[in-house]
This record gives sequence, structure tokens and C-alpha cells, in this order.
Amino acid sequence: MSKTLEHNFVEQLEANQNIVHKVCRLYTNNQDAHNDLFQEVVIQLWKAYPKFRGDSKFSTWMYRVALNTAITLYRKKKRRINTQEFESVEFKIKAEEYDDTEEQQLKLLYSAVKELNDIEKALVFLYLEDKNYKEISETMGISEVNARVKMSRIKTKLKTILNP
Repeated sequence: MSKTLEHNFVEQLEANQNIVHKVCRLYTNNQDAHNDLFQEVVIQLWKAYPKFRGDSKFSTWMYRVALNTAITLYRKKKRRINTQEFESVEFKIKAEEYDDTEEQQLKLLYSAVKELNDIEKALVFLYLEDKNYKEISETMGISEVNARVKMSRIKTKLKTILNP
């Protein structure tokens, strides 16, 4: 690969690496597993980068590769990649913004999301990242209508889990 291609890749990766970290947090439960998954995602991104045509935003493409890598790894190993325990998540919030009610609601939401399958988790993750349905559909490789339908069903499923 050319130095220009390598430079562009590193620049894009550095600017968007939080995407990969967020996906790793979603599909792992400890730092070692997080690091392993992060490394695997970066390897897959590097391998696929020469074929990246720029039809979508780099960040959208990165979400797709990261989520597909995490889900594929899960399926290959045929074991569950544990999601991170809510209690071990560190939040950086200002003291004056602290609201115990909001924290309890988040804890319930994370608990409910843990009960979803990996594809549903990915959809919820993108939805909570404020991605619109067009971006979600591009990232997941499904139609926009299918993304809306799936998200509607997931919302219903989450309501059922949260309000039995």
C-alpha cells in the first residue's frame, strides 16, 4: 500500500477511534477482551480500507466493519461475548448534573438491552448514537424500512422487558 493510503487510514482511524471503542464496550466485559476486539477491528479495517470507495461516510463504514467484526467473532467462537456490566461503566459527568433517577433509568435500560440478541443490540447502539434510519440502514446493510420495522419491534420488546 502507498504511504498516502496508509497516512489517510491512520488519520481517519485516529479521528474516529471512539466508534471502535464503543462497539468493543458493547460486546466485551473486560479490558483484555476489549483490547483484543479493538485490535481485531483495526486489522479488519486495515484489510478492507483499500476497497473503501467513499460511497458512505468513513464513520458509517467504520461502524459497519466494527459491528460485523464483533458479531462474526461471536459466531465463530460459538460462545457468548459478554457485554460489560453496567456497574463497571465509568461515566464522566459533572457533579451538578448528577441525577440518581437518570442513573437508575440507564441501569434498567442497559439491563434490558443485555437481553437482546447481537443484531438488536447493534441497532439499539446506533439508535442511541443518534444515527438516523438512513445511516442505520447503511451501517447494518439493510433497507431503511427494515431498520424502522426492526427498531419498532425492538422498542416493543424493550417495553415488555422493562414493564412485564
